[in-house]
Amino acid sequence: MDFELDDEQVELRRVVRDVAERECPAALVRAVVGGSDDGSGLWKTFVELDWPSLTVPAGDGGMGMSAVELVITLEELGRVADPTPFLATTSQYVAVLRECAGPDGRAPLLAAVCAGGTGAAAFAAGAAQARSDGDGWLLGGRARHVIDGDRADEIAVVAATEAGAGAFVVPVGDVAVTREPTFDGSFHLATVDLDGVRVAGDRAFTGPGVEAGVERARQEAVTGLAAVMVGASQRVLDTVVAHVKERRQFGVPIGSFQAVKHMAVDVYVAIERARALCHFAALTIAEDDPRRELAASLAKTAAGDCQRIAAQHGVQLFGGLGFTWENDLQIYLRRAKVGEPLLGSTTEHRARAARLVLAGHAATEVDG
Repeated sequence: MDFELDDEQVELRRVVRDVAERECPAALVRAVVGGSDDGSGLWKTFVELDWPSLTVPAGDGGMGMSAVELVITLEELGRVADPTPFLATTSQYVAVLRECAGPDGRAPLLAAVCAGGTGAAAFAAGAAQARSDGDGWLLGGRARHVIDGDRADEIAVVAATEAGAGAFVVPVGDVAVTREPTFDGSFHLATVDLDGVRVAGDRAFTGPGVEAGVERARQEAVTGLAAVMVGASQRVLDTVVAHVKERRQFGVPIGSFQAVKHMAVDVYVAIERARALCHFAALTIAEDDPRRELAASLAKTAAGDCQRIAAQHGVQLFGGLGFTWENDLQIYLRRAKVGEPLLGSTTEHRARAARLVLAGHAATEVDG
């Protein structure tokens, strides 16, 4: 595996960063939180640039890029606390359709994304059920903590069937959706009630291979969320470094104090580790490497670790002022932390990674 970004990927990162910093300043995020802006103007910009179609297959009208390009983009959007449905649409909804639906079934749904439609995914096989009902399917149960579930056009619901997990695409107008409160006011989570919701047969994807497809899509979703957390943590570090270079005590910048340098370096190391693991996970996903499940859990674990230390040291180096509303640091702290419990917490993914490593070690011993 080549861990170095190629020239096109480096250019993609530069372009995304330039657009994101220009089009999504802290003032926009504050306006979204305050209710005076809904972020639709920024989403329109993304659509004009074809970014929502980033990993939509070229045969379905998309750009046909890999998880590596997606992670690069999501990290840069995490740096600006992007308030649009980009994360859920690209790393969750598109991933479920691409991995679970055949070309004929997914084509019209992915075409809608390329045209600016939005989507979300509810990985709710443990809480949602589906049963065959004539020429369609009947859903039941409730999905909680669905990212952007309240503002997506379509929700891909992963529900349990008699034959295993299936994916069912539901227009958001057909379900009862309640937005959940979060401490990041520009990040949307929702509870989706599915009782009595009927899904047409051409929007239901079940059968051999779908359960494995769901797991592959979830790994992509986990890695994408980790990349957002890393990007937000990087913005925290950038903001802190700028502050300690300007803030003076005893006639010198506080950044010249050894203790301050050590804290900043600790954050830097944690971010670099998490970024490397996100890129590794993206590579395994792009190449369908058998280590992709482990890699995704390691990426989410490292992202959880880096947001924790970035928040701890970031607020402390601002003298506690970093979490006041007037300081922009709190915007990026919130975005870094809001993803920690979603799609599996740091603790859960660390335990999962341990189980995978031990299971692989045991298998190696048996084979030997």
